[in-house]
Amino acid sequence: MKGLLGWLPPAPPPRDGPGAGDSQLFASAFDSQRATPAQLVPWHARAVEVGARPLSARRGGPMLQALWARDHSMALLGADALQRLTRFFEFATVPAGRDVIRQDEYGNFLVVVLTGTLAVDRALAWGEPVRLAETRPGELLGEMSLLDSGQRFATCTTLSDCELAVLGAEAMDEMMARDAQLAAGVVALLARKLARHLRLVSARLGDNRL
Repeated sequence: MKGLLGWLPPAPPPRDGPGAGDSQLFASAFDSQRATPAQLVPWHARAVEVGARPLSARRGGPMLQALWARDHSMALLGADALQRLTRFFEFATVPAGRDVIRQDEYGNFLVVVLTGTLAVDRALAWGEPVRLAETRPGELLGEMSLLDSGQRFATCTTLSDCELAVLGAEAMDEMMARDAQLAAGVVALLARKLARHLRLVSARLGDNRL
């Protein structure tokens, strides 16, 4: 069975020089929120704050491809598309006890858990923080803010040393400019996974009688 992009012709090779990164759809979306520079936390700033160490793409890339090849949704992209997709990710190792994402901030990146576990907690205005989930390898965090440029819904904290794959707004813009077919497929699948996550979160919050 062909992947989601299997019917499309192969993507052209990456372009260099003027026009290679003309698309600014994702990066510029945060301007409309009127977020101050202090409120917008890009990955390179968070990486310094949490003491992230670079992870070789030779290790991170194959791990991401293998995890998503086993994911029912992301596997629809097909093996070739998954291989192309990893070129747009950064890879890092983050120590335990660090907030990779914080509730209510503006962050223009998502992360995929490669190894380790993160806690997903939401602080409530009228009660104790609620543990929404503890992640497993292959799961996504932060995709909602990347797609809609809104504030983070929850805080994501490493419970152990974690290896992560990171996709930022600028990388999404580059993907749209260089491999628009791949970008379209990725956005569609991210939206589908996000909808499922929101349903699960709604059920979890309902269990806490909010």
